Amino acid sequence: MNLAAHPRLLALLSAAHALGTLRGGARRRFETLAREQATVRASALLWQDRLASLTELETPVAPDPAVWTRIRNLVDAEQQREALARQRSAPAPATRPGGWWGSLALWRGAAAAGALATVLAVVVGAGLREQLRSAPQVQYVAVLSDDRSDASMLVTFDPKNRQLTLQRVGAYREAADRSLQLWALPPGGAPRSLGVLGPQQALHLAATPSELQAVPALAISLEPKGGVPSERGPTGPVLFKGPLIEKTL
Repeated sequence: MNLAAHPRLLALLSAAHALGTLRGGARRRFETLAREQATVRASALLWQDRLASLTELETPVAPDPAVWTRIRNLVDAEQQREALARQRSAPAPATRPGGWWGSLALWRGAAAAGALATVLAVVVGAGLREQLRSAPQVQYVAVLSDDRSDASMLVTFDPKNRQLTLQRVGAYREAADRSLQLWALPPGGAPRSLGVLGPQQALHLAATPSELQAVPALAISLEPKGGVPSERGPTGPVLFKGPLIEKTL
């Protein structure tokens, strides 16, 4: 299915994928399309950035004080496990009332497993919240496409770290003796270089909010190795371009 021809459906699927609510076969089919279609890949990355920025509104939550109690319980459970191991190495009595259902080792083992699962859930949850809280902010987003409207580069700007992030989502690769150069296209002014791209799949360029303010579009040109001075403007063909959108979320 060509999801690019159905932008609303593509946005809904991308949002569900980023939230984790797209599951099972539907999730696998979407990820297959993302690997095969650059437009789907760009939409998925865009929604991941959008939803990650929402965590900035979350208030810090301290771990429950009961975590330390559960850790102590785990230590006690480990000591009990070692004692049980020593008991198992001793000769077993001729009969054991109640069979396996009444086994003390069974219930102690189950209690230890439950305590371990609880502590792991709390620790992993706290770590995940911290990772989400430290995720980059995104103020500007651009999807740069070629003349066939195929997405080739996803650009986001993080004002907190004063950083542009560029992710290749298309199949284009420049020759070894050429470089891609990113340009801001201010209204009524000459193009201004924002940096030269390396061959990496994803890379970062330093930038300031003032460099992107009131810039309606970005473009990428093919230049000699190492790029050209900003004052000269693009000297090679412009391969990709697209509007720069300021996020409202």
